[in-house]
Amino acid sequence: MHDYKKHKPHTFHIPVMGTGFTIDTPAHVAKFGISSVVSLVDDVLIEQIRQYWCGQEGETFEPVPRDHPDPRAMRVTAYLDLIDRIVSRQFEEVKAEPFEPDSDIVNYFEMLEDDNSDKILYREMEACEDAEKKAALQDQLRETMRSGRIDVNIMAALDREYVRPDQKVAPFRCSDACAALRGFAESTTRSAIVLSAGMNPRLYNYLPDFDGFFLDEKNEFKKLIVLKVSDYRSAMIQGKYLAKRGLWVSEFRIESGINCGGHAFPAQGQLLGPILENFKNQREKLHAQLLKSYKNALKKLGRPHEIDLPPAALTAQGGIGTAVEDRFLRDYYGVASTGWGTPFLLVSEATNVDDEHLKKVAEAGPDDVYLSNSSPLGHPFWNLRNSSSEEMRRERIEQGKPGTVCLKGYSKLFNTEFTDVPICVASRDYQLRKLQELGDSGCGSECDSQREHVMGKSCICHDLGGSVLRKLGIDQETTPAICPGPGVADFSKVVSLKEMIDHIYGRANLITSQGRPHLFLREWALYNNWRLRLLAPPAKEEDRVTAAALLKNLREGIVYYTELADKIPAAEQPAFKDELARLRDLLPPEVEAVVEDPTPA
Repeated sequence: MHDYKKHKPHTFHIPVMGTGFTIDTPAHVAKFGISSVVSLVDDVLIEQIRQYWCGQEGETFEPVPRDHPDPRAMRVTAYLDLIDRIVSRQFEEVKAEPFEPDSDIVNYFEMLEDDNSDKILYREMEACEDAEKKAALQDQLRETMRSGRIDVNIMAALDREYVRPDQKVAPFRCSDACAALRGFAESTTRSAIVLSAGMNPRLYNYLPDFDGFFLDEKNEFKKLIVLKVSDYRSAMIQGKYLAKRGLWVSEFRIESGINCGGHAFPAQGQLLGPILENFKNQREKLHAQLLKSYKNALKKLGRPHEIDLPPAALTAQGGIGTAVEDRFLRDYYGVASTGWGTPFLLVSEATNVDDEHLKKVAEAGPDDVYLSNSSPLGHPFWNLRNSSSEEMRRERIEQGKPGTVCLKGYSKLFNTEFTDVPICVASRDYQLRKLQELGDSGCGSECDSQREHVMGKSCICHDLGGSVLRKLGIDQETTPAICPGPGVADFSKVVSLKEMIDHIYGRANLITSQGRPHLFLREWALYNNWRLRLLAPPAKEEDRVTAAALLKNLREGIVYYTELADKIPAAEQPAFKDELARLRDLLPPEVEAVVEDPTPA
């Protein structure tokens, strides 16, 4: 039977960051048992990184041209197969190493959490003085070792139709998301696909075309399905949709809607703590309903259906900054794994940030990272103010040339204000037309905020891959965008992989900011700031409605965290309760409804 935990030597994973920050992270960390996630948005970037790694590995690079019958899928498959070969080779080399100081096999076990059973066995081996028994323990340890997974991420909402010059819109299977899915499904990796940014029926309906998503003869999945969901209701809806097609969700990944890096999805301010509590209390109900639909679907498909599966794993990410927070999520809510994203931007051994921006990220304070209007997708986007991308955006505006030349077009999805074919709102083509329209409207200074909104968009398709191109020496002229979460201000120096893992497991403390709030309470404050931002003039009616829903969730959150306060580790309680009291005072007073006396005078 498939066992989720056997693939997890570590209790954390490195989630997807941008298009380039984690694009080759598995080639750096998987040999140590650390799982990470590769973005499949940008197949042009994927092809460039494949060429680089072919050179590093001494393999012949055979490009997949754009006029190939199936270019995007073939690029994804070729790249993942390459990374799979690299990781497999590295891992076998690590397993074969002698247990000597500073060797990778020693580092593998040293970096495990101290109460991990393999770490305990490793300590026993270290202390053993009998040479024969010591050698036997070393052989036993080698058998316990597992490489980290090479997981991938598809943003379901980014599903541009692929149009070829010699035909009209291609069949659905050639859209961006579906082609990326096919590339992953046909690769050699035994790993997971993380589906995020909403539900895409076209993409979900394509999943059953690939046998890897069904149990094999060993009762294992070659390809796991992970859903990044916003709450329990979303998990139930999406999980049932897939179960009715004979597809099993192995993991529900919960990410804070606002205390994260990259795109934020504030919605109505659903708080991470109450969301996890809901999953904790209804996990068995969720499992029973999904399993029933799953078995019925398998029966209709003529597949073996008299099977049992463990409940989907629950994982959480977004703003985790200390070992105490990490452990509490696992112990109290039953979270199987936690995602640590932003802090790993400071670990050059694991992620791709060029030297210039590594320094900027390390020095970033609370005001240097802001929730911007940069994303062409229309969602708030965490941005580093002094990134090259932002500096260039402002420079183009000063030169009277707002917007950018659209190089890749992954965000050409929604806007047809001026064209029959959708164009990206970050493009110069769109922005010049929109600014002219605003100018012709005669609204004068009243349109200033609209002009600022138009020119605030930037090309994240290309710029989010800029840092890896710089770091690997592929393109030094690119202008990288950097999208850390607000928690980046808690850290102030570049660190090694081992140092960051020691921090995650409580063996070291890398936090340098004073008075850092608990992750739950920082998220609460961020949502409250977003509420006030929605109410700022000129607030639209829909913004006021959303702000009212936010306020309701924030009030309920105060009640929930007040009850939770006595359950968190004792050492954390005084600061937690003090911050909770401060946040409570930020809420506007509740207005009691005035009920008129119906009795006639």
